[in-house]
Amino acid sequence: MQLLKERIQKDGKVKEGNVLKVDSFLNHQMDVKLFVELGKEFKERFKDCNINKILTIEASGIGVACIVAQYFEVPVVFAKKNQTKNIAGDTYTSKVESFTHGKVYDIIVSKQFLGPEDKVLIIDDFLANGAALLGLTKLIKDSGASLVGAGIVIEKGFQEGGKIVRESGVRVESLAIVESMDPKTGEIVFRD
Repeated sequence: MQLLKERIQKDGKVKEGNVLKVDSFLNHQMDVKLFVELGKEFKERFKDCNINKILTIEASGIGVACIVAQYFEVPVVFAKKNQTKNIAGDTYTSKVESFTHGKVYDIIVSKQFLGPEDKVLIIDDFLANGAALLGLTKLIKDSGASLVGAGIVIEKGFQEGGKIVRESGVRVESLAIVESMDPKTGEIVFRD
């Protein structure tokens, strides 16, 4: 998606440790006009999938997932990273290691919101090592729901996550795949 690539080139900042900071428009401050275009693109890519739920993980996937959900006219369910008092009853859980935070989370979704009747599209902001996507996939499998695919805003193509998730049989549609990035020069190269 050319618009997204241009925005990453303009405002993305490459940091040591394979970190791409896009917090000025994607995952801290959100550019809703850009999100609308992302939503339209995901709708086009998954238009024939008969989706009735969108699943994401807190926190930075929620904004994009909500805009995408408007185009499919379906609810968004987000996996929480902490058990809270307002999650009562049975839950599906999975362990996820966050690339950004270097921490392992138990992600949780109430059984009330995910079940065998659901056709689920995962939406997330980043795909790096694939842990979040695989954790969400496990929640869907445990619920008996059908996974139609995953829509990713930015994939780090030089990391193994995309390959691992695709080899597991998941359809992954990434709007921008970063092939390489250099923290010294700030150069970002995209896969065609």
